[in-house]
Parts: sequence; C-alpha cells; structure tokens
Amino acid sequence: MITATQGVKITSPCATCGGVLVRDVGQFIDRGQLRWSVEGRCQACPNAWCEMGADPAPEEIRQALLAEHGAARLRLATKETSLVPVLRALREIRHLSLGEARLTAADLSGVGLVGTSVEMAHLAEGLRKRSVATTLAPSPTWVEKRH
Repeated sequence: MITATQGVKITSPCATCGGVLVRDVGQFIDRGQLRWSVEGRCQACPNAWCEMGADPAPEEIRQALLAEHGAARLRLATKETSLVPVLRALREIRHLSLGEARLTAADLSGVGLVGTSVEMAHLAEGLRKRSVATTLAPSPTWVEKRH
C-alpha cells in the first residue's frame, strides 16, 4: 500500500480578531483512501479548529498544494494496456460514469492526467491493484482537465 502526504502552511487574516491565522493544509493517503485535512490557529486569539475529509480536497487546498509543490503527471506505462481494467479502476476510484472513465482513460494513454502528487499516487495505486502499469513524474507545466 502506498503512503503519500503533502502539505503547506497558508496565512490569512483571522475573521474573529483580524490577527494572523495560520492554516496547515494537506492531502494524504490513509488506508488506501485519498484524504485531506486543515488545521487552523490564530496567533492572536483562541480561534482554532481542525477538519478532515475524504476524496477530492476542496479546491483551495488543491491550488495551495499545486502552487507550493507543483503538479504530477500520471500516464499509462504502455499504449498496449487493456482498457477494461483501466475503466474499472477509474470508475471505482473516481466514481466516474462509463463515458467519463473513457475520456479519462484516453487522457491517461495520451498526454496523461495532472494533479497533486498525492492524487496521482492514489490513482496509480488503484491502477496497480488492477495490474495496470503507470508512470508518475513531475509536470513542469500543467493545465488540469477535470472530468
């Protein structure tokens, strides 16, 4: 089982007192599930909280991770990969319709999918469990396609 984690600290004004709010945001894989978390604490008042969620992280968290760490690109290792296990894995992991899974599979076999390194590691692990070989590499330039 793959373990991946990525985080970043974000500062903003505290809504309670106007002081500096520090949020530690992250994305990780826990027991095979993609998860995200936020811990926030004001440096000037008692305002503090923690929250966690599963599956796609809120866009603010994703964008902060991509800005800090860059994107990762996942591709199928060979063009000869059978489409059936790829479609099954995509439908299971990302909860896609068959049409959405076909579009995503086409991207995987072509230009690749781009996202946070944790998202791509999670998808790569799900494909590996179905005996689908992939390559994962940093993506110097990225334009994300959402399916």
